[in-house]
Amino acid sequence: MTGSGFTLSGPALPLTLAAGQSASFSVAFAPKSNGSVSGSLSLVSSTAILHGTNGKHNGSSSTTTTVPLSGSGTILSTASTTPGQLVANPSSLSFGSVQVGNTETLFEVVSNIGGSSVTLSQATTAGTGFSISGLSLPLALAAGQSVTFGATFVPQSGGSASGSISIGSNASNSTMTISLAGTGMAQGQLAVTPTSTDFGSVTVGTSKSQAGTLSASGSSVTLSSASVTNAEFSLSGITLPLTIAAGQSVPFTLTFAPQMSGSASAISSFTSNASNSAAETLAGTGAAPPQHSVDLSWNATSTVVGYNVYRGSQSGGPYTKINSALGVSTSYTDSTVQAGQIYYYVTTAVDSVGAESGYSNQIQAPVPSP
Repeated sequence: MTGSGFTLSGPALPLTLAAGQSASFSVAFAPKSNGSVSGSLSLVSSTAILHGTNGKHNGSSSTTTTVPLSGSGTILSTASTTPGQLVANPSSLSFGSVQVGNTETLFEVVSNIGGSSVTLSQATTAGTGFSISGLSLPLALAAGQSVTFGATFVPQSGGSASGSISIGSNASNSTMTISLAGTGMAQGQLAVTPTSTDFGSVTVGTSKSQAGTLSASGSSVTLSSASVTNAEFSLSGITLPLTIAAGQSVPFTLTFAPQMSGSASAISSFTSNASNSAAETLAGTGAAPPQHSVDLSWNATSTVVGYNVYRGSQSGGPYTKINSALGVSTSYTDSTVQAGQIYYYVTTAVDSVGAESGYSNQIQAPVPSP
């Protein structure tokens, strides 16, 4: 048999076939390459020759039979597995403007879009202020799988910054780079106006308020807390935390409410992310409240030896006598009054035998506060 890829199978040779008998065999074709192939199958047989009438064998003759063979080898398409390939979404990260000292975090997704598993072996960042988190290596990503991790920008100074994330793997793109960009904004300045406030003399039990202003410059400033070192002073008018945009200002109010006589001082300070500190000094003097009194006088009545004075807290009484002894003069000073109250007074006359008249007409006396 000739021709590449052809093989013969069938009965073992040599084979004797009696007259009228047959035998089967098969030829297989297994091409070794693409394209047409030709060959042949040669069968050699022999036939006995008889002479005379005695049936004796007296020789033989041979015959070669050739069967042509042909076929065509075709390379069949077979499904193949594409190698792993990494893609990043997004392909680059822009953090925008971030104030120096603040932190901005964005998220990145890395996916394996190939047909075989990929192992991420290392990840590095380049550029000042950039870092990554949430990516534990080595990490295997099956075909179609993704991993999400964080990228953080913490600017160390003002100005533009650039960097990159490099991920090494056994993917077809063995090193994948994700570009990073951001701008650091210089820390803002915080100003408090005025820087000092003197409330002057304030009566104990009352209060006095003064207005102030907080302003930001350079970039926005975020106030996180405020404090006053003396409880007689208080701050109001703003709710913290508070962000003041660059070039903007917000008002606030400081109040002095002395609890005792004498001078008092304090510092009102503000905690923020500004590059400077801001504070205001406060001062004031607590003044003792005035001693109030009500002076009463009335016309004299003949044939009397003295007078009583009565006081009530509401118009029309009831009244209570406030003089400890019968008064002989037509005036009386009440020094037991309280600031901010209203009192109602009447008087009576007492004769020589101790008889007391009815109430006089009522007068009203409001006491100032304080």
